Amino acid sequence: MGPKAGPANRRALIAAAREVFHDEGFGAPLSAVAKRAGVGQGSLYRHFPDRMALAVAVFDENLAQAEERMDAPDATLDAFFDVISAQALGSTAMIEAIASHRDDERAVVLSTRLGRIVEHLREREVAAGRVAAHVTADDIVVGVSMLGLVVAQAPEADRERVSAQARAILHAAFAAS
Repeated sequence: MGPKAGPANRRALIAAAREVFHDEGFGAPLSAVAKRAGVGQGSLYRHFPDRMALAVAVFDENLAQAEERMDAPDATLDAFFDVISAQALGSTAMIEAIASHRDDERAVVLSTRLGRIVEHLREREVAAGRVAAHVTADDIVVGVSMLGLVVAQAPEADRERVSAQARAILHAAFAAS
């Protein structure tokens, strides 16, 4: 074990948090996260001093995946909404946690990062004629936030349908004429 296990333990804790919070909600005991990750609670708290730090790490991974997908030259706003929707389906507890801690400095950093991803994508989409020129990056961020929250708050059996409905509404709202 020792220091060399640190990065592997961190990855295991993030993966475990994603699963435990999905299954049991954001209020699940952190001991359940450590147990699922196969590490002690001391290791958990060395990497993540509080519950919010763990949620931020999960979202950081989500944003990294979104950045990677949106860096592709053929990435579209619809594809971005698909990525966000898929992440929301698996991370509903974290969406609610981040939304309820918007003023937390760590959540602000994530929001700024999301804004940069969206601005880059918006510029490309407007230039391609797929998004109306009057649509701002802030409009898209609000749309992404609404998508995440509506999916997170829908009954689990309805989440896929609600996600598809919300994506269709956003597509229509942002489309160039």
